[in-house]
Amino acid sequence: MTALPPDPPQPPRPPKPPARVGRVSLWRYARLFRADILSAQPARLYRAWMAEFRTPFFRSYMCNQPELVDLVLRKRPDDFPKSDRIREGLAPLLGNSVFVTNGETWKRQRRIIDPAFEGGRLRDVFPAMWDAGQAAVARLAPLAGGVPVEIEAQTSHAAADVIFRTLFSIPIEHQVAGQVFETFREHQRAQPVLNLGAVLPLPKWFPRFHSRETRRTARKIRTLITQLTAERMRAIEAERAPDDLATKIMTTPDPETGERFGTDEMVDQVAIFFLAGHETSASALAWSLYLLAMHPEWQERVADEARAAFDPEKVYFSTVSKLRVSRDVFREAMRLYPPVPMMVREATCPERFRDRDVPKASQIVLSPWHLHRHERLWERPDAFDPARFQTENGKTCLRNAYIPFSAGQRVCPGSGFAMIEGPLILSMLVRAYRFDLVAERPAMPVAHLTVRGKDGIWLRIGKRDPAGP
Repeated sequence: MTALPPDPPQPPRPPKPPARVGRVSLWRYARLFRADILSAQPARLYRAWMAEFRTPFFRSYMCNQPELVDLVLRKRPDDFPKSDRIREGLAPLLGNSVFVTNGETWKRQRRIIDPAFEGGRLRDVFPAMWDAGQAAVARLAPLAGGVPVEIEAQTSHAAADVIFRTLFSIPIEHQVAGQVFETFREHQRAQPVLNLGAVLPLPKWFPRFHSRETRRTARKIRTLITQLTAERMRAIEAERAPDDLATKIMTTPDPETGERFGTDEMVDQVAIFFLAGHETSASALAWSLYLLAMHPEWQERVADEARAAFDPEKVYFSTVSKLRVSRDVFREAMRLYPPVPMMVREATCPERFRDRDVPKASQIVLSPWHLHRHERLWERPDAFDPARFQTENGKTCLRNAYIPFSAGQRVCPGSGFAMIEGPLILSMLVRAYRFDLVAERPAMPVAHLTVRGKDGIWLRIGKRDPAGP
């Protein structure tokens, strides 16, 4: 009898946190949630179109059905504003930024901010992104000796550098920029994911309690940003300000009222640009490198593409359009590890979802993490496959079930920025270095404010020959 050939080896599966087993009390759920948003959730959410969660204080409905997501984000966004519960833990740092405001205040802020991120402006800041990428390549050179490196720290540094170069025309080595970066890392360690005000329906006059370290680091970050913003305001008044994102935002009047951001409100916006633009980009870039280390064949494709795309003499914005493989890798990394795993909206009136009554003031939870891995939507939802976006299923899900930057009128204003920055720096790094897994230090995702590695993301880095293998 002829023996059957062995099954071909299966590609490694990207790490995924275990789901919660069984039902738990509210207080047990709060403890699990505080440790990790993702593993606090039950496995059924990867198949459910909607799930209800009741507490003595509020009702919460997670919506995974694409039609419901579309209703909340695109068709009737004003009926589902951001929940004030999101503001509770972030208020010390973000103040009244565009990330937490609603209604007319939010609309006015977006009218001023959006022009800075239009296509033509992205072309203008591209050289600053390129410079940040070159600086990131240079910073990794001393680490490219095969010793395990915590890559999230490196991508965090690179993403912060991009923010400061494009926003204020200063590199991360600038004294104030460096202090903001280091203090923000302290703030991350001090900031709990769950604030008391996010669970209990506290009246507005009731004091919100934040740790002393959370308040100290937030105050220091805002003081440093105020310094940068005030200096820029003086430069604008003296007509000697550089033509960067900060200048564009601070000189753009609201087309309806003619008002501009004052220093205090600009500080709020810069704080969210740093949080959203730095934190999310760092997360997505680190997971992209980890997934490429798991799949060397894709890493070689990105390296080959980068060698062909980059002109050794000069940088061109048109280079971005040539980074198709890198773009799909970055897009797939954000599918598997969306930087912001959940978004919370609030129903302003009674609703009826899937034959179920949804009372006014209910929390409507949209979960990119579960939507992007939904078993009834995606083919092989837990597999890493950048080529999926060229398939009919991938194209359909990209339109209906892919929201790493949210969607509709509240889509992240920097989404286009991120989709240039991410593939560009990924290509620059992989062109210069080879990234390998550290077997004894596997990564496991954990979600607090964003999806990061529970114990970091560790890789070994080796130098490549820029001319090819």
